[in-house]
Amino acid sequence: MARWLVALVIVLLQNLTGCGKNDPAASYQPQFSDRPAGATTQKEYRFGIHPLHNPSRLFEVYGPIVDTLNARIPEVRFVLEASRNYEEFDRKLYARHFDLALPNPYQTVNAMGHGYRVFGKMGDDQSFRGIVIVRHDSPIEKPSDLRGKAVSFPAKTALAATMMPQHYLHQHGVPVGSYEARYVGSQESSIMNVYLGNTVAGATWPPPWLAFQRDHPDRAAELRVKWQTESLINNSLMARDDFPPDLLQKVGDILFSLHTDAAGRKALTRLPLSRFEIASNDTYLPVREFITEFSRTVRPLEE
Repeated sequence: MARWLVALVIVLLQNLTGCGKNDPAASYQPQFSDRPAGATTQKEYRFGIHPLHNPSRLFEVYGPIVDTLNARIPEVRFVLEASRNYEEFDRKLYARHFDLALPNPYQTVNAMGHGYRVFGKMGDDQSFRGIVIVRHDSPIEKPSDLRGKAVSFPAKTALAATMMPQHYLHQHGVPVGSYEARYVGSQESSIMNVYLGNTVAGATWPPPWLAFQRDHPDRAAELRVKWQTESLINNSLMARDDFPPDLLQKVGDILFSLHTDAAGRKALTRLPLSRFEIASNDTYLPVREFITEFSRTVRPLEE
C-alpha cells in the first residue's frame, strides 16, 4: 500500500476514534440507566433540600415524600438531591440548579432574587426556633459563661440553628467575638461536638435534636437543652420561575394534603412535621425584618 494511503487511513482512524487531544469525544464516558430500552423518556425535575441532616439521613427522611410525588405524577420524574453542607446547597440554589427547593427562611429570602418564588412552607412554626445544648455535667449556667469558650454551630447561614441563637446570645450581652464560634457543617456535628467535649455548648433546632434523641438515646441522655429562642417562620417550598404552573399545582395539591391520609402522615412523621401549607413570598416578610436587624446588630451577612 502506498505511504500516502497508509497515512490517510491513520488520520481517518484517529478522527473516528476521537484520539485527538482536543476532541470532545476523548473525554466521553458511557452513561448507564436503570430504565429498560425503549422506555418513554420522562422529564426530570431536581428537588433540593437544604442540609437539615447529613445526606444519607436526608434521603431516609425525605425520600418517601419524593416517592409519593413520583407515584402520583407518573408523567414526570422528581429526583431528590442532597448537598454535603450549607455552602454547597447555597451555591446550587443561587445558580438556579434546582427546579424545586426546600431552603431555610434566610436562603428563601435570598433565592427570591434568583428567580424562585414561594408556593408553600413547612407547618409547625412554633418549632422553628434555635436551641443551645450543653452537657448535663456542664458548669455553664448563664450566657455570659460562654465568654472565651468554644460554641459549635452548623453553618453561618443556618437561620434557626445559628443566626437565631447568636441573636439570642447578643441580646443577653454575649456578642459574636466574645466566644469562639465554630461552624462545623451539620446539625448532627454541632450536637456531637458538645457530646465529645470539643465545645462547651452547641446550637441546633428541634427536629435534629429530636432525631438525635431517637437515634442515639444514650448519648442524648448526657446532654440537655439550656436555652431556646423565640420562634420564626418555618422552611419554605420554592419553585423556579420556569417551573410549569400546571405541574406546580399538582405538586402543591399532593404536598398540602399529605396529612389527610395514613401514608402521608407516616411520611410526615419522619421529618417530623404535622403538615405542609400554602404560602407566598409575603409570608417571609418577618424573616426579612429579622435578617435586617441581625445584620445591623449581630454580624454582617453575605449571600
